[in-house]
Amino acid sequence: MATKKSQKIIDGAIFQSIMNQTIMFLLLLLILSGCDKNDACSISFKEEYEQLETHKLAVYTRITNSKYLLVFESGLGDDHHVWQVKKVAEEAGKKVDVVLYDRAGYGKSTIENQARNLEKLSSELKVIIDKFANDRKVILVGHSLGGLIIRDYAIKNPEKIAALLFVDTSHEDYNQPTQLVEDLIYNSFNSSFGADFGGTREARELIESLAYVSLLPHLPNVPVVVLTSMKQDEANNSSDETNHKTRQDWLNAHGQLKNGVSDFTHIQTTKSGHYIMKEEPNLVIDNISFLLSKLP
Repeated sequence: MATKKSQKIIDGAIFQSIMNQTIMFLLLLLILSGCDKNDACSISFKEEYEQLETHKLAVYTRITNSKYLLVFESGLGDDHHVWQVKKVAEEAGKKVDVVLYDRAGYGKSTIENQARNLEKLSSELKVIIDKFANDRKVILVGHSLGGLIIRDYAIKNPEKIAALLFVDTSHEDYNQPTQLVEDLIYNSFNSSFGADFGGTREARELIESLAYVSLLPHLPNVPVVVLTSMKQDEANNSSDETNHKTRQDWLNAHGQLKNGVSDFTHIQTTKSGHYIMKEEPNLVIDNISFLLSKLP
């Protein structure tokens, strides 16, 4: 596993906060926030690869043939380790089968030359689910940009969905980057990790992806939990300032996910920032258990 100095997990809050005079400081700080040898990040998952037409995805599984399959989707700049820093995936794996994977250009996954927009990301999530679900319904957990990905998949494949957990998800009512903002995010990733890093390629499609998701219909009517960070920390405050929004706007945007959903739980926290799974891992773990308790 990489040390802090070589860690390639960029904080997905960069997707929201822009990109003012503090950007390089935030990038450095948040790059260093990933796993190191002192963190509880040991992998107890089977590593394998899913070969697509043009590239391959690294997949990490713990399969015991439970009734449902739990699939984690990371945010912009993060590989699958973000769910293991505080053993969220490991704890969830005690109750249900788990799949983690790295999107193209992250970790050991390779990348192709096509645009890495939301439709593309969602289509590759479908490949992973089709491979490992074995006709089971899935519980999807998505953080930040990952929340948009699981949302698109769920809407397109409602028959596959058992439940959804959004962890401080991005939302088009709040995240509305200008071309200047997108360029700054793209250039920051590009200068730090290169043109073929997953976060770099995804950042180039942010405006298009958010425009696309704004046209999506409601979520399928399954149990949904949304976790929203209301903490007044540097990253959230910078995000609000950049987007000309407030924490209340962030909360309200997340509340829009309730439309069409009869079993909806919205939890706000002031104890953790954008990375709820790192600062309050039990909040994520407990709500995975909560969703499981609702299922037949």
